[in-house]
Amino acid sequence: MDEKECIIPENKFDALKYDYPISVPDLGSGGKTNEWRLERPIIDNEKCIKCLICWIDCPEGTITRKDDDTVEVNYEYCKGCGICANECPTKAIKMQKEE
Repeated sequence: MDEKECIIPENKFDALKYDYPISVPDLGSGGKTNEWRLERPIIDNEKCIKCLICWIDCPEGTITRKDDDTVEVNYEYCKGCGICANECPTKAIKMQKEE
């Protein structure tokens, strides 16, 4: 694949995008969700084992990984689907109703 043909946005996956067929969600491609989301994921960092399954499985790319492998949620774009909470092996993520 020619570099000009690559449509994956420039980010931390740059080194991998030509070797592996990966897709990377574009933050905000569906617009901000904090206006209409019904639930939000809350992460209990004491229960988190830093497995990064939530980060990998988030369909919107709104869970970000820090250098120490802790994660945080960008609530402006999280749609509250609950996939992260369902996939967390230690149940460190709970869905909380928006108020």
